[in-house]
Amino acid sequence: MQPDAPYPARWWQVLADGRMQCDLCPRECKLHEGQRGLCFVRQRVGDQMVLDTYGRSSGFCLDPVEKKPLNHFYPGSSILSFGTAGCNLSCKFCQNWDISKSRDVDKLGQRVMPADIAAACVQLQTPMVAFTYNDPVIFAEYAIDTAQACRAAGVKSVAVTAGFIHDAPRREFFAHMDAANIDLKAFTQDFYSQWCAGDLSNVRDTLVHVQHATDCWLEVTTLLIPGANDSDAELTALSRWMVRELGPDVPLHFTAFHPDYKMQDRPRTPPETLARARRIAMGEGLRFVYTGNVHDAQGGTTFCPQCQSPVLVRDWHLVTHKALQGNRCGHCAHPLPGHFAPEGQAFKPFGRQRIPVRFQAAP
Repeated sequence: MQPDAPYPARWWQVLADGRMQCDLCPRECKLHEGQRGLCFVRQRVGDQMVLDTYGRSSGFCLDPVEKKPLNHFYPGSSILSFGTAGCNLSCKFCQNWDISKSRDVDKLGQRVMPADIAAACVQLQTPMVAFTYNDPVIFAEYAIDTAQACRAAGVKSVAVTAGFIHDAPRREFFAHMDAANIDLKAFTQDFYSQWCAGDLSNVRDTLVHVQHATDCWLEVTTLLIPGANDSDAELTALSRWMVRELGPDVPLHFTAFHPDYKMQDRPRTPPETLARARRIAMGEGLRFVYTGNVHDAQGGTTFCPQCQSPVLVRDWHLVTHKALQGNRCGHCAHPLPGHFAPEGQAFKPFGRQRIPVRFQAAP
């Protein structure tokens, strides 16, 4: 592919009426010549669909993996994070709206190809890359190619996504991911319809698929918005469904909302709401429930489910204490679900830092 050539997209078909239907996500946008889908980055050009953000990023940063958030996937490690532009949901509370709602792909940075990203991870000595900031579902071809290049270099790939994707691309996309944090935005269809223009059942299907049909490590995040998705009844229903359909060992993160985008009339989520949600979820049988976007020692700590000793203590995104031997509790030797550094490997947490990474312009 030439550096500036449009990248041919996948998962589409031409309908009997001549329109081109995108089959990537349940929106199934039907396009005439020159039209773009709701995500804005997939466009009909002649007799093909193109992805015009392939290889074009809104920026690269080294982050702590806890920021994704992932608490059971090589905790304390750094991760190279990047995204592109656009999104296939319309969340009125989007916390990254300046990226996900962007309609100007020309403002994206220079082209950085999958092999360059894999090489950068090796050079930076970071063990993984994250597709984040906006939803990688809409740049699935770029994410998959990058994941393949990274896997060949011994680098792991993480998807931070809302999981709104059709079955065929879902199967291929998550087959290339080593870990995912999937945003379960609420547990009612009314919320998805009113605030996201999405579909709860599709996201639940994605969660079940990732947990039971792939080797991809799964964690789940729900952003709690006061008065919108934080009732005891909804939190109980969400937690019971996770225990029944995903199992009690899938980590769940309740994170705090701050007023943004089109929901600036709502207050910030009180820490008490996160603590209440955590109590409800653990009362329903989930073993690893965390709070995020707040300083909460209890809600940030990983406790051994056998002896209840703290094995990973966190302050926000910083791991301050580790009592693990490989994947086992350092107190009682009970195994913990997840992926952890091998026993005996020196533990040097990356910390809270956020380090911008710049790529040299191609010659």
